[in-house]
Amino acid sequence: MNVAFSADPAVSGGVVGWVVDLMDSLGAPGAGLAIALENLFPPLPSEVFLPLAGFTAGQGRMSLFAALAWTTAGSVAGALVLYLLGALLGPHRIRAIVARMPLMRVADVDRTLAWFAKHGTKAVFLGRLIPIFRSLISIPAGVERMRLPVFLGLTALGSLIWNSVLVMAGYLLGDNWGVVEGYVGVFSRIVLVLTVLAVVLFVAVRLAGARSGGRRGTGARRGAKGSAGTRAETDVADLPPVVSDHDGGGRLPR
Repeated sequence: MNVAFSADPAVSGGVVGWVVDLMDSLGAPGAGLAIALENLFPPLPSEVFLPLAGFTAGQGRMSLFAALAWTTAGSVAGALVLYLLGALLGPHRIRAIVARMPLMRVADVDRTLAWFAKHGTKAVFLGRLIPIFRSLISIPAGVERMRLPVFLGLTALGSLIWNSVLVMAGYLLGDNWGVVEGYVGVFSRIVLVLTVLAVVLFVAVRLAGARSGGRRGTGARRGAKGSAGTRAETDVADLPPVVSDHDGGGRLPR
């Protein structure tokens, strides 16, 4: 199956070029393998692989059903690997790791796990529709030990929606399938920028809190020293007068 896309340098070189060759050689199973790898390594662009699979189906080199089925199976397989990684780590190892990280607190892990226990089903389903988080959302699901049938069902449904949109776009656009990458790429960059801003804000707040805590600690220590000095002066003032062991006549008082 020789698909006419290799002239585009954006998809003909490097890892992306290797995956494109994989799809060209194996057809729909190759598309599924490419998407499984994309789940494990988020920098690999599903916005290239999925429209390409749709374009290939439009050329009659694979069926549209096979493209959707195999890419969704690849999404679930890749997500399952990350789920198992999260389950292997578990909450205790995550807490131990976070305890050694600067600016992080074990309480952050506890709050995140509590939130995920309450909203995990929505997070897994909606997370499959957001770049970057499509892969990462599987790890906290594993850490929290979400029931595996629920996780697989939500992952399959969310992945099917995402994959269907991009595969159908490539199928309908034909030779212009590459424009999908531009639009989805903008969405991905927006998500990335918002994520970076959130991280920067988190770090800034934690650094400000650490400085404020340091100043309060110094003030408290100085206050404690001042209070100790005041108490010592007060104690001395409250002592009874010292009585001499001799009165004016040289005799002890009766």
